Amino acid sequence: MPVGPVSGNPSNCDCDDMTETTLTEIHHRSADGIEVSLLWSRVTNALTVAVEDSRSGVTFEVAAPADKALDVFEHPFAYATAA
Repeated sequence: MPVGPVSGNPSNCDCDDMTETTLTEIHHRSADGIEVSLLWSRVTNALTVAVEDSRSGVTFEVAAPADKALDVFEHPFAYATAA
């Protein structure tokens, strides 16, 4: 399962072709400065969990297979470190 970098830099996702109209936010949660979004790409039909920690500046994305998307959404840090 590909994982974007866990650092202060944006992930290495090739998002040049993705715009707000090609991504749909399916679910979102926010707690203690951490924003987590489950995104669906209309172009690729892929699911991605995007995480932004405003306290540390850490942002990353984790590919979310359809059968595990909710689990990845609920535990993105576990999936980010699993790769």
